[in-house]
This record gives sequence, structure tokens and C-alpha cells, in this order.
Amino acid sequence: MSPTRRSILTPGALARVIAGWGFFVLLHLSGSLLAPPVSSPLLVGALVVIVGVILYAATGVVRQAEHLAHRLGDPYGSLVLTLSIVVIEVVLISAVMLGPGEHATIARDSVMAVAMIILNLVIGLCLLVGGLKHGDMAHNRTGTSNYLALLVVLSALTFVLPAALGTDGAYQPWQEISIIAVTVAIYAFFLYRQTGAQAVDFTEVDPRLRPGPETAARETTTRPSLRSVLAEHRTEILARLALLVITVVPVVVLSHDMASLLDDGLGRVGAPPALAGALIAAIVFLPESLTALRAALAGEIQRVSNLCHGALVSTVGLTIPAILVIGLLTDQTVVLAESPANLALLGITLGLSITTFASSRVTSIHGAAHLVIFAAYGIAVFS
Repeated sequence: MSPTRRSILTPGALARVIAGWGFFVLLHLSGSLLAPPVSSPLLVGALVVIVGVILYAATGVVRQAEHLAHRLGDPYGSLVLTLSIVVIEVVLISAVMLGPGEHATIARDSVMAVAMIILNLVIGLCLLVGGLKHGDMAHNRTGTSNYLALLVVLSALTFVLPAALGTDGAYQPWQEISIIAVTVAIYAFFLYRQTGAQAVDFTEVDPRLRPGPETAARETTTRPSLRSVLAEHRTEILARLALLVITVVPVVVLSHDMASLLDDGLGRVGAPPALAGALIAAIVFLPESLTALRAALAGEIQRVSNLCHGALVSTVGLTIPAILVIGLLTDQTVVLAESPANLALLGITLGLSITTFASSRVTSIHGAAHLVIFAAYGIAVFS
């Protein structure tokens, strides 16, 4: 085996692939054991094991994405992890939506949970731990402002306008087509600018992370282009992408099994339906969250923004249009309009995010404020 292959197909990477696929095969060979009705002890045990395998496999996704991010550099590296997570979410929501029972609000509940988790819990923790370790941290305000501008617009199209323009919280078919076109167009334009003329707006600006003027000028001159990086490291990049996909697939499938068991378990204890979406979103976005926390500990606050804000822009900009298309093709109603309480929390969250990142330097106090809003969201879910 060549050195490149040995560095990619490590024992840990192979163990995560085997664990994910092995448990998937085992679970479906013994599928009758989990056929309803399932006893409570078996239900709890199955959930614990499935979540454990998902988390273990998800760390493999994180590692491959981090290697790709290092090789490609931002913003391209962050996009790899972000888009892979979006694919997971689309598949998961689609599987639940098209499964047995009524799940017209699953897309709304999942995306709202993702927004609250990313904007308040993950960013709050990142700012808190990063601020406590490094003090005030400088970020690239132009890039972060671009993210937040899109989040304000996409959130309004997703959660606010359906109540005002649609019927019973859902867009009419002709409205869905228009929303799909507008959302995909603005997201595509954002990606075009982010990876092109405005790529520098999404790079680190903290002086502690940047080289001196002479070194910076030399690195800028000698820094290889994306095309040359792809040409030089094509084998490694393709191999890591393939391994990332192979590791992600069992996470997607097992998440669907987990969703079914979770729905059954929450129903038995009378938990609110939105809690299932929140728990699934937390697990699906664990890889991105872990990477963001590592970046915060390293003082890379712009990378935190690229991962977190970029993930949410991609989630709303790609997941919602994909789910609306699936709803149109399968004649499924997709309810997007949110409750007044959640709309208030979303508005507060976006306002706090704009206030936080309007400052040239973010602090641990900003992080604590975001965590308080996430606590309020938890109260709203159980209320």
C-alpha cells in the first residue's frame, strides 16, 4: 500500500466504516426484533446503540473533512463538510416525510432546530470557549455580514411568508415553484461570489493567526490556485471524498432508523413532536459542531463562522428547495410557517447574531448571550 493510501485508510478510518456498515447490516438482518410493538427496554437499548454508532461514524466524517479543508483551504474546505451534511439532512427529512404517519411539519421543525442549534448553541459555545482561551477574537466582518444577510432573507422566505401568502402554513404549488427558483438562484450566486471574487472575505483576519507583511506577501504570491491543488493532489482528494461518502451513508440510513424509534419513544412519554426534530438535527450536525469547536479552541473564529453560518445558509438554501420539490413530486403538503413563539426566538437570534458579529472582535460574553437564547428555545420546545 502506498504512503498516501496508508495515510488515508488508517485503522481508525476503516474501523468507523466497518462499524457503520456492519451495524447497518446487523440491524436489518434482525429487523423483526425492532418491529412494533417494541418493549421499552429494547427500545431504549436500540436507541443508545444506534446513536453511539452514528456518533462514532460521524467522527470519521469530521476527520476526512478536516483533511480536505486543510488541503483545499477556506472557503472550499468548509463547503465540503457543509454540503455533505446538507445531503444527510435532505435524505433524512425525505425518508421521514414519505414514511408512515403525518409529517407535514418535519422540514420546518428540523430546519428551525438546526438554526437554533447552530446560531445559539454551537456558536455560543465556540465564542465562549474561544473567548476564554484567546480573549477578544477578530473576524472578517464582510464575510460574516454576507452570511447573515442571506440568513435574514432565507429565513423570511421559509418561516414567515408561508403564513402570510400560503394556505394553512404551506405555500400553494405555484408559489412553491417561485420560492424554489428564487432560493436556489440567490444561493448559487452566493457560492459563485464566495468561491470566486469574494473568497478573501471568508479568510482569517486575526493578527495572531496571520503572518507578517513580508511573509503574507510571499505566501500570497506563491499560494497555489484551486485548479493546481486539484491537479497535484487529485488522488488524495478523490480518495478522501470517497471515504467521506462511504462513512456518511450508514449515518444517513441509521439516522432514519433512529428517527422511527425516537418517534415511538417520544410518543410513549408524551414528549412534544418538535423534540424529535431537535434531537435528529443535533446528531446530524455533530460533525460540523465538533469541527467548529476545534477551530474555536485554535482561535480560528472566521472558520467557525464559515462552518456554522455557511452550514445554515446551505441548509435553508438547499434543504428547503429540495424538500419542496419532493413535496411537489409526491403530492405531499410541506408546512413551513412557524409558531409565534419560534418566530420571536428566530428574530431575536438573528438580531443577536447581527449585533454580535457587527463588532470587529467577538468575546466570551457574546457566546454566553447566545447560549441563553438556546436555553429559551429549549423551554419553548417543551412548552
